Amino acid sequence: MRTRRLALTAAGTVLALAAAAPVAAAPSPPPAPKPQLTDQAVQNAVDRLPQYIADTMRSTGVPGLSVAVVHRDKVIYLKGFGVRRTGQTGAVGPDTVFQIASLSKPISSTVVAGTLKDPAGFNDRTELPGFALKDPWVTAHVTTADLFSHRSGLPDHAGDLLEDLGYDQAYILDHLRLEPLSPFRASYAYTNFGFTAAAEAIARAHGTSWQKLAADTLFKPAGMTRTSTEFSAFAKAPDHAATHVKNPDGTWSPRYVRDPDAQAPAGGVSSTARDMARWMRLQLGNGTLDGKRIIPSATLQRTHLPEIVSQDVNATGRPTFYGLGWNVTYDDAGRLRLSHSGAFDLGANTNVTLLPLEQLGIVVLTNGAPVGLADAVALDFFDTAEHGRPTTDWLPLTAALYAKLDDTDRSRTDYAHPPANAKPARADSAYTGTYDNPYYGRLTVTADPAGKGLTLSLGPKPLRFPLTHYDGDTFSFVTAGENAVGRTGVAFSDGTVRIEYLDENHLGTFTRR
Repeated sequence: MRTRRLALTAAGTVLALAAAAPVAAAPSPPPAPKPQLTDQAVQNAVDRLPQYIADTMRSTGVPGLSVAVVHRDKVIYLKGFGVRRTGQTGAVGPDTVFQIASLSKPISSTVVAGTLKDPAGFNDRTELPGFALKDPWVTAHVTTADLFSHRSGLPDHAGDLLEDLGYDQAYILDHLRLEPLSPFRASYAYTNFGFTAAAEAIARAHGTSWQKLAADTLFKPAGMTRTSTEFSAFAKAPDHAATHVKNPDGTWSPRYVRDPDAQAPAGGVSSTARDMARWMRLQLGNGTLDGKRIIPSATLQRTHLPEIVSQDVNATGRPTFYGLGWNVTYDDAGRLRLSHSGAFDLGANTNVTLLPLEQLGIVVLTNGAPVGLADAVALDFFDTAEHGRPTTDWLPLTAALYAKLDDTDRSRTDYAHPPANAKPARADSAYTGTYDNPYYGRLTVTADPAGKGLTLSLGPKPLRFPLTHYDGDTFSFVTAGENAVGRTGVAFSDGTVRIEYLDENHLGTFTRR
């Protein structure tokens, strides 16, 4: 009791002294940042682009690239480099159509901003038939903003493996309810299909398809005549860039076709450097283009605000936030910087970076799997504009970041090399049959009549994977698709089969019928 009384007495003395003292003025906020880049500084960065692009394309081997720079509402650089497809002569130009992968996200948030009258509309609950999350309370409260900023609690890239197996959008969105959740609005995890669910819900609320909503709200009004959210439009475009992957000997080949229609709002846009330049002008013009209001300023600005911390530090050593379809950072001068990269491991890499205060932006589109080229071109450009010359060699840094991401996807076990003392497998009949999984659907294991081994079938088509024996009841197969990880393990046990690369979230065990 004595201690409490002393505390109360001390508190009363402090309050009395504070009442008698003059009231201090509230501290003034720091001054708003001011533009710093001169026209000459920007021109110096533009002048460096052609040689830098040529050098980095030569060192990486990426076949084709298209780039656009806008400054003060003008396109000051627009050019294509390299070829659309290796082994052919078609050159990349400003109107070559590229798959832009996750650069689709800020495009899609622009579309949604164009449908809303008030920024508060981003806080509306996401309602879409067939879509739910594991926690009913979260399902009842998750909003467009939550899903567009990857803070819904869904795991990283939830649903992507279902897409690889050939499931359509409806199936994938319906099965997100089985994914485990991390804390709602307190954790960041990048999810293409969470983002897709929110966009599709907006389209449904407007009584139309996402493809038509995007065209009517943004592409047509902005004059983006070669931009689409449909894979068929990309594939049919006469001047389109094939996707390429790197071969073991260092050459590049167009070995895969990536159809991202299932996640169209998150990764299915295709566009050109010229069209993307118009979109960058619209972004930097607060929703206006060529004197015409296309997107409300207030709703567009909402997409540029931080919603959640996405990285403690990025390549520049600063914390990174995620807004609504944008990576959001602030530089040492307090200037807002917006950016986003896009990457298909099956053959595309893109980057857009904007410095709104300086009315400056660059977009880089490439037709090669991510090796850091698109990001390095953008970083080198802004570094040169800021400092007169690049302060570091960006390509090794960005290449290392992508290599690190790739390494985290690899299996920990080298299934290509069974142990020297491997136990033999049992008879084929011990493994053959049909197995079920509530998330991944049906799996079948069949034996070749000629005794040439087992085949595992997965997905709605299905996809067929020859099994290779590893040790005892463990086999392996070579994964396929955008999220392939090389060889993965297949472990049979007591009427179940567990597929290692499908089991990151403990959803990869199938039970025999």
